[in-house]
Amino acid sequence: KSLYNRNDPANIISSSSGSSSSSGFRFNADDGKGRSKKFNKRMDEEISSDSENESADPSRKQQENEDDEIEETPQEKKLRLAKLYLEQLREEEDKRAEQESFEADLIAGRLQEDVLEQKGKLQRLIANELIAPDPAEVRLLRGHKLSVTCLVITPDEKYIFSASKDCSIIKWEVEGGKKVHKIAGGRKGTEARHVGHTAHILCMAISSDGKYLASGDMNKLILIWDPVTCKHLYKLKGHRDAVSGLAFRRGTHTLYSASHDRSIKVWSVDENAYVETLFGHQDMITGLDCLSRERCVTAGGRDRTVRVWKIAEESQLVFHGHEGSIDCIQLINEEHMVTGGDDGSISVWTVNKKKPVSTVKQAHGSHGNTGLEQPYWVSSVAALHNSDIVASGSHNSSVQLWKCGQGFRGLEPLFSVPMTGFVNSLKFSNSGKFLVAGVGQEHRLGRWWRIKEARNGLYIIPLKRQAQEQEVVQ
Repeated sequence: KSLYNRNDPANIISSSSGSSSSSGFRFNADDGKGRSKKFNKRMDEEISSDSENESADPSRKQQENEDDEIEETPQEKKLRLAKLYLEQLREEEDKRAEQESFEADLIAGRLQEDVLEQKGKLQRLIANELIAPDPAEVRLLRGHKLSVTCLVITPDEKYIFSASKDCSIIKWEVEGGKKVHKIAGGRKGTEARHVGHTAHILCMAISSDGKYLASGDMNKLILIWDPVTCKHLYKLKGHRDAVSGLAFRRGTHTLYSASHDRSIKVWSVDENAYVETLFGHQDMITGLDCLSRERCVTAGGRDRTVRVWKIAEESQLVFHGHEGSIDCIQLINEEHMVTGGDDGSISVWTVNKKKPVSTVKQAHGSHGNTGLEQPYWVSSVAALHNSDIVASGSHNSSVQLWKCGQGFRGLEPLFSVPMTGFVNSLKFSNSGKFLVAGVGQEHRLGRWWRIKEARNGLYIIPLKRQAQEQEVVQ
């Protein structure tokens, strides 16, 4: 009894482990109280149960092994997730590369356009798509007491500034046609105390970023305004006669001004400073225009010349072609321009030739008794930049739109818009969605005739295209 304890687990283990178990049984076989039989029976049961566990169902064992194989280890899971992540990254990179390639193509196209624009070889052919507007769609904005002489459209195309012989400037809202602000004109002799013009305003210009508005008058003054608030900023003095032309160089705050004193002046508006004066014209300058190059073009009135001023090179190019006074000029692109004169003709020029590339004589017809006919003076011209569309105005009761031929050779009439009075100023919006005409009872430069039935104001002419019409119908 002292040597063996039936509850001792060590003995149970030893009894179930092969040969040592048999010796244990023999040792207890001599016990005379019958315990060895019960104990043996119990031990047999325990051994048999162990053996049953060992010899489990082979199909179940196989199933467990398969489950073990399917179940991932943490290492395998990490590897699988890493592969998925890399795949996602690869897809994102492919998409990004595709997008960058698309953007690169867009940028390349834009750069190519910019290069063509700088060279003056960009021509968007949209004249064939234009449809003549219904006269009912043309809006008239009235507010000036006397003839409108000039106008500008803000770069965002939301507002128009117009100026008149009544010495006032009005800011108009394009969409609603409402008068946003009026800078009243003053009487002659009140220059010292009046903020604004006291003489006929002949020209205006707005910077390409919409920061400055410039206006020039018969009183030799150039006034600079804030287009947003219409507050007066600076007064530029220097010309010795009426200021007849103004233009900001695109992308800068450099202002060019032309005058009846036959000179062109260059100003830095940011610094409120005069830069230099250019001489060359033999008669009063009637018009001026410029784009992004460091040069400007001018019309010389009765000296019958058009001049291109290369400011950096300090040189000028002289062009001849009209038979009378050249009253208006506009650039189509960096290399081509259009002019109109009192000989009734419209001419298109290139800077590479001294004579016009194409001319339309009596562009607006003629008037007067038989045998004494006189052509209608062309009082204003406009061009939609880098396109094949040109517009001209006179006092024959219509604005005429023209199509420039391939390479700017030839002008073909597209359609005319009825308009009573002197069309003193024409401007296309940058997008080409509309054309604005400044109309008055008198010519902007004088009082040779007076058309009493004309209304002093602005006409907004919508420019529709066929492609857009079809899209709307669909």
